[in-house]
Amino acid sequence: MFRYNYMNSLKIFILAVALSISAPAFSGAYDDALSAAIQGDTATLARLIDRGLLVDTVDATGNTLLLLAAREGHLDTVDMLLNKRALISTANPAGDSPILMAALKGYQPIVERLLAAGAPINTPGWTPLMYAAFEGHTAIVDMLLARGASLDLRAPNQSTALMFAARNGHIDVVKRLLAAGADATLTNDQGRSARSWALENGNTDIAELIDARQGPQGARPKSIRVLIE
Repeated sequence: MFRYNYMNSLKIFILAVALSISAPAFSGAYDDALSAAIQGDTATLARLIDRGLLVDTVDATGNTLLLLAAREGHLDTVDMLLNKRALISTANPAGDSPILMAALKGYQPIVERLLAAGAPINTPGWTPLMYAAFEGHTAIVDMLLARGASLDLRAPNQSTALMFAARNGHIDVVKRLLAAGADATLTNDQGRSARSWALENGNTDIAELIDARQGPQGARPKSIRVLIE
């Protein structure tokens, strides 16, 4: 996954730890904040932030409080952090952001909240659509497509959302992506197409679906020019 915003996250982490160590009022606040974000203890986390804890505090691996709350599915905590102006797109060193984690876990209301707050939909490297397609979260795929998610963006291994859905047997997602115009002829860095990856994993129904829509071997039919003299 792409590594972006790493230095920003690291600076926030160092500052947060420094605050928790240097000020008696913040003794234990750092650990309490991380725990509250993970457990969805919105009241405790809000109280710590109101006392001065940075809303964009990160844990030892660079996950912000917002990312932790989104990853664990705590909508109320996400709402509180957004209301307190948490940075919405800060990613950890692995490139995972709050919306990516919510899409991966299938938390549709959180994905919707983050999009409404301005989270980018076509992120560099992995995208929310890829993560939702990988796990077969059809409702999230529908929402992302309706919001203008780009169909054929490539992951770091050059795979597309369609390839991931085909590989993992998510035929409803494959149907939606094909209907939206996803390109089944694309291949990743190992030469796999959506069709070949589906067959490799025993998903013959998906391979047949691609054949029916794109033609044999997943190729798009070529146009034929007829000259009439």
